[in-house]
Amino acid sequence: MHAQQQFDVIVVGAGPAGSSAALVLARAGLRVALIERGEYPGAKNVSGAVFYAPGLLAELLPTFWDEAPFERYITRRVLTFLGRESAFSLDFHTRHFALPPYNGVTVLRPKFDRWLAGKAVEAGALLITSTVVDDLLYEGERVIGVQCRRDDGALYAPVVIAADGANSFLAKKAGLQREFSAEEMSLGVKEVLRLGVRTIEERFHLTGDEGMASEYVGEATGPIKGGAFLYTNRETLSLGIIVQIASLAQQRIRPYELLDRFKQHPAVAPLVRDGVTLEYSAHMIPEGGWQLVPRLARAGLLVAGDAAALVFAAGIFLEGMNFAVASGLAAAETALEAHRNSDFSAATLSGYRKRLEQSFVLQDLRRFRLTPAFVNNERLQNLYPELLCQAAEQVFRSEGRPRKKLGSTILTTLRSKVSLWTLLRDGWQAGRALFF
Repeated sequence: MHAQQQFDVIVVGAGPAGSSAALVLARAGLRVALIERGEYPGAKNVSGAVFYAPGLLAELLPTFWDEAPFERYITRRVLTFLGRESAFSLDFHTRHFALPPYNGVTVLRPKFDRWLAGKAVEAGALLITSTVVDDLLYEGERVIGVQCRRDDGALYAPVVIAADGANSFLAKKAGLQREFSAEEMSLGVKEVLRLGVRTIEERFHLTGDEGMASEYVGEATGPIKGGAFLYTNRETLSLGIIVQIASLAQQRIRPYELLDRFKQHPAVAPLVRDGVTLEYSAHMIPEGGWQLVPRLARAGLLVAGDAAALVFAAGIFLEGMNFAVASGLAAAETALEAHRNSDFSAATLSGYRKRLEQSFVLQDLRRFRLTPAFVNNERLQNLYPELLCQAAEQVFRSEGRPRKKLGSTILTTLRSKVSLWTLLRDGWQAGRALFF
């Protein structure tokens, strides 16, 4: 074995999970290989992309908000229920989210992932790009390295961290992750539109570095289960749809047709008017929540980020990058402990799950474990947003006649399509999924 083929830790995937782990490990003085299949980190990574709780990086990079390629700080959150011709929004705006370490920031993944991986390289990690990892290498039951698709492609390390994305080939190879069903996976289709700084600030009522994150349900994806998003960057918009793959296959609608339909909705079209498409991308997302979390470790191997299905898609919450960074940091701490004890057994690496159970990562996924099934309820997806818009239209319509009480107007509208028993049952399920 050549010395240059032996590392202390091999990290597969230079997304937020992998680069965070590599940064911690390299700073600790370990010899780290960070393998990325794209030409550069972020070249193949796609998300919304809002990075919530970016303060997770503060311990590693105390002044990261001064140097990281953030686009805008999220000070406005909007949740919109779309009917066919109308929209009903919950719009929250606060300056409290405009101060470091910030509640959330928008990023462009090719810039942000490249920057974060660069920090790992500065700390001493070896970044290997344009390289696909085909398999794991074993000694008995213990993982001891990876086989790359290149000459002399065997690389060795007593710990491998698989951060290779939503459809983790390595986690499945290791027997940690099962095959996903089409009901458990979503497809995200996204466009980046250039509008210019002044237009964005005027159109979305923003000043300075303020930004907006807006999510949509209902007519946003027509008959397909899913939702849509629109986020403001510095001079561009990130907008897209996220749809359940099984529902997409059943309805036989092309994803780009859905995205075009969303852009043409009367409530959305004025926001994207004159936007010039700069990028178009698609990505699979493991949105099954707690049910998808696999075994996270075996001897010599840890699984982090999307590869471990650590995505928090719970109705009003749509988060992933913070879960990826937190899991990458926990994986790195576990690998450091294993090196200190020269023990890379499954028992030692099981400390990784315990670390995640003590953090928001597994606590949030467990607490909201009923939410993915609830948000895929057919009535919540299609019927209730339309009825909510109809009820709002009745409430705000002025016809020169005596008005009914609001409760009567809303209940009459809802009961025109849904029985009282169904309303009560859906209300109870909403409570269990989101409120108590």
